Amino acid sequence: MSFIVAIDGPSGTGKGTITKLIANELGLLNIDTGAMYRCIALTCLRNNITTIEEKEKIIKIAKNIKIEMKDDKGTLQIYLDGENVSDQIRSKEVSGSVAPISSIIEVRKIMVDLQRKMAENKDVIMEGRDITTVVFPNANVKIYLDATAEERANRRFKQNQEKGINMTYEEVLESIKNRDHYDMTRPVGALKIADDAIVIDTTSLSIEQVKEKVKQIILQKNKEEK
Repeated sequence: MSFIVAIDGPSGTGKGTITKLIANELGLLNIDTGAMYRCIALTCLRNNITTIEEKEKIIKIAKNIKIEMKDDKGTLQIYLDGENVSDQIRSKEVSGSVAPISSIIEVRKIMVDLQRKMAENKDVIMEGRDITTVVFPNANVKIYLDATAEERANRRFKQNQEKGINMTYEEVLESIKNRDHYDMTRPVGALKIADDAIVIDTTSLSIEQVKEKVKQIILQKNKEEK
């Protein structure tokens, strides 16, 4: 048996940060699904595949790449074919190409299968955009994190500055709005709120406040099911 916590929401709502904190505090396996699609995008860029018109090549990459996630003192590190690409997958170039790649039906199916295999017989917390609706529609806990586009852009802009990623606030805001449109309109795995998901608006909340809300929801559900 496994206990599955599924968290969805648009870019910049704090899903990744919250998931890492909760995973560490409650001893859950953290699977960053967004990073998986970013690994495909990075590999495509490295192979000069810059358009989804080259769909067959992208699908082949999705089938063949090896993605690993390792915890390093509370920080999730992403490995692509043995190389730590945790910073590279957050680059401006990858951010600009990941949405079209993640909208390819065959790629999503490959990644969903991989995500389910990674979670087999484990207590898992997983975040993404279709975790509560497609990957684990029967998850024990389903949460949707939300925030205004402006607040999400502000958060991502600050993160980029800390990582040395050179993007203006306006560029980040445009990128987030474009990603929202892609995520909400793609034919498979579109971002939407599951009927039984608990919605948390994080716009005016601190990371600590959001973490505590999510943590209490998980603990209460776990208590009910024992």
